Amino acid sequence: MTTLELLLIALLLDAILGEPDWLWSRLPHPATVMGRAVEWLDNRLNHGENRRRAGTAAISILIGGALVVSLLITAIPDAGLFEAIAAAILLAQRSLTQHVTEVADALRRSLSEGRRAVSMIVGRDPENLDESAVARGAIESAAENFSDGVIAPAFWFLLFGLPGIVVYKVINTADSMIGHRNERYEEFGKAAARLDDIINWAPARLTGGLICLAYWSQAAWDVMQADAQHHRSPNAGWPEAAMAGVLGIAISGPRSYNGAMTDLPWVNPLGRKPLGPMDIEASVRVLWRSWLVAVAILAATALVF
Repeated sequence: MTTLELLLIALLLDAILGEPDWLWSRLPHPATVMGRAVEWLDNRLNHGENRRRAGTAAISILIGGALVVSLLITAIPDAGLFEAIAAAILLAQRSLTQHVTEVADALRRSLSEGRRAVSMIVGRDPENLDESAVARGAIESAAENFSDGVIAPAFWFLLFGLPGIVVYKVINTADSMIGHRNERYEEFGKAAARLDDIINWAPARLTGGLICLAYWSQAAWDVMQADAQHHRSPNAGWPEAAMAGVLGIAISGPRSYNGAMTDLPWVNPLGRKPLGPMDIEASVRVLWRSWLVAVAILAATALVF
């Protein structure tokens, strides 16, 4: 089978099965294995005077290991079955929508439960979030992780097969763990953070365009063009701005990290600011509609070529 056909199978498997508890309660998830590898290298290399060089060595080791494992799987004569299954495991459409929906369900029960649920998927301080801030955090996470967890890995699989998606995921995992601008990781995590910015540049913009296309929304396109570049992240602003434009809401804005308030600009500042569980659920519908459009485009391309 072609890489495109394998990708379609992987996307459908992920959408149908997600991450079954019966399997991952017995086996370590590949993302968990990647995280342990990052932690091991962090503990052993993140010290001394040349932390930036050590961080570059660490990400090089991770990429090398990812290439070796993925090429070994690719070499198995199974007509691509293991590649499709591995790709499905590394995609996150179903699990993403489940996690975001859980925030809406928790917020309906109480504000404290909503804060607790959103703290599982965002990095900001949850203690003082009101209902709108909880909903905003969930919606931002939905948009950003649609790019990081679905479109970007699919993009790199389509270009380079299993090695592409595995290398992408290990870089993305490393960035989430060590790509922080603080005393411990400013130097050590620099290479991981820069690589993550590079490999997400095209997929983030593609994701934003896909969301606009799914709703044929000129308003969303205009918001994305106007506000994405002002986001604190060079990439996350594109899918977030498109999501804000489609839903007609304002997201991003001031929030607290580690006890310190940040005066971040609003994305779509003229959009509606009071938000609630229904808006979170609306963002999940955007994810599925955009996913369906992506699958339809890939399927049509497979039929033509």
